[in-house]
Amino acid sequence: MLKIRLQRIGRKNQAHFRVILTDHKNAAKTGKFIKVLGSYNPHSSEFIVDAEEIKNRIKTGAQLSDTVHNFLVKQGVIEGKKKNVLPLKTTTKKRKELKAA
Repeated sequence: MLKIRLQRIGRKNQAHFRVILTDHKNAAKTGKFIKVLGSYNPHSSEFIVDAEEIKNRIKTGAQLSDTVHNFLVKQGVIEGKKKNVLPLKTTTKKRKELKAA
């Protein structure tokens, strides 16, 4: 199964990420990826992807990691709800909801 996920590159304290297409068995750090589909710079919040290529890969059966899925939903490339990438954490509630309970 093919997976679209992030690969960390860059020096210490200067993180930069690639959006890559790889087999799900390969670790992201091995460098064994099929294609680079985009990049993400967390310092400037810049997320650049090839939207058409990603849509085609999803149609052919590639799966998205949760973080990449959330980025694509935020950019409007795909439709859907964001996924909770920290499932052990509970969602925060507003003060009005806490007072009512």
